Amino acid sequence: MTFDDLIPSAGESPPVSRPVTQAVILAGGKGSRLRPYTDTRPKPMIEIPGTGLPIIGHQLEWLAAEGVTDAIISCGYLSEVVLDWLSGVSLPLKVTPVIETEALGRGGGLKFAAASLPRPGEPWYATNGDIWTRFSLRAMADFHHERDAHATLALARPRLPWGTVDIDRFGNVLDFVEAPPSPYPINAGVYVFSAEFASMLPEVGDHERSTFPHLARRRRLAGYELPQGVYWRAIDTAKDLNEAAEELAAFRKKNPAP
Repeated sequence: MTFDDLIPSAGESPPVSRPVTQAVILAGGKGSRLRPYTDTRPKPMIEIPGTGLPIIGHQLEWLAAEGVTDAIISCGYLSEVVLDWLSGVSLPLKVTPVIETEALGRGGGLKFAAASLPRPGEPWYATNGDIWTRFSLRAMADFHHERDAHATLALARPRLPWGTVDIDRFGNVLDFVEAPPSPYPINAGVYVFSAEFASMLPEVGDHERSTFPHLARRRRLAGYELPQGVYWRAIDTAKDLNEAAEELAAFRKKNPAP
């Protein structure tokens, strides 16, 4: 059997728009670029300053608000910190932690976690454990079903870390633009997957180098661009964490609580 044998051709199973009620959060990475914060906790357990919640807490609240009733958290590095937090917090959905005893890679980690989804015959969301964002997952799921995709990636255009220079065709400098949005979309680390997608994942390794290219060639991989104005940030470094706190403070200043 080849990989392509696992992928039904487009049109064989017409898309059915139905709510997505289960999700996987990948929370097993070491987050070495966020040290010393990650010396004592995994990256998803780092608190966004000023919110009182770790990143994973924001994600679970968001998933619940979007209709998710069951979430699987794939833990690895310092999993006991996640388990301890889960044991003492009240959550708006059912959460089941699973623990990787060996590094499986992102694709293997997704496959491992997906095996614990309560409804294996239904589609599911997934997100990397370091993503801080809010947008309509329901709209993304509708987009996914309309395209009869096996996987749909959220696409973001983060601001560049540098200023850019605008020039004309003669080489004259016209303007300086501070931290403009990227001209290219990037994988935002949030997904909608079909029920069949789990069987296409590698046991160990990165799905972005195996499963995704195969799906792209079959036109079963879709990209959902985040609507303009949506807040999105990956918390990869201490700089990201500080900037997220500054952006939150600026937002609260402009929009004071009643």
